[in-house]
Amino acid sequence: MADKESSWKFAEEIVVESPAIARARLNSIELGIDPVSPAMGAQIAVVAAATAATRIIEIGTGVGVSGLWLFTGAPQATLTSIDFELDYQQSARKSFIEAGVSANRIRMIAGRALDVLPRMNEQSYDIVLVDADPQHVIQYVEHGLRLVRAGGTVLVAHALWRGRVADPAQRDDTVTGYRSLLATIAESDAVISALSAVGDGLLQITKLG
Repeated sequence: MADKESSWKFAEEIVVESPAIARARLNSIELGIDPVSPAMGAQIAVVAAATAATRIIEIGTGVGVSGLWLFTGAPQATLTSIDFELDYQQSARKSFIEAGVSANRIRMIAGRALDVLPRMNEQSYDIVLVDADPQHVIQYVEHGLRLVRAGGTVLVAHALWRGRVADPAQRDDTVTGYRSLLATIAESDAVISALSAVGDGLLQITKLG
C-alpha cells in the first residue's frame, strides 16, 4: 500500500498547473471549497481533448478549477456551468476571462441543478461533469446520461469520496449513494465505464450508441 500511496502522490505532484488554475485553486481553498486535484484535473482535460468536446455541462461551478481544466482540453468548447452560489460563479467567470476564455463561450446558470437539468436538451452535449452536492449524485448522473450524445462521457469527481467508499466500515448515506452508483454503472450494458483513483476518485461513464 505504501508503494501505491507514493505513486498516487507522484501522479499528483508531476502535474504542472497553469497560473490561472493555480490562482483558482488557491481561491477555492481559501473559500473552503474542495476543488478537483491536479491529477484529476489533468485527466478531465485529457477526456475533453480525446472527446473533441465542443459542448460541455458542469454541475457545480466552484470558483473555476474544474472548468479551467475542461477548457485546457477543449479550448474551443462552450461551457454551461450550474451552481446555486452566485458569488462563486462570479469568481469563476473572472478566472475564465483572466485565462483568456472568451465570454461568449461561458454560460453561467445560478440555481439548483435538479431544477435546471430537466430543461436542458437531451443528447446535446459531449461531456457532463458532476462535481456538486454528493447527496444527489445518482440523480445528477441520470440527468447527465440523458444529456450526453452517444459517445459522450459523464465524469463524476470525488467518486471515492475522500477514501471512504472503499472502506467497508463507512456506511453513511453519501458513501452508500456512491457505492450504489458505482455498482449500477458497472452492471449497465448501455455504457462503458472506468473508475480512476486519481485525487479522490474519478468515475468516467461513456454512453454507447
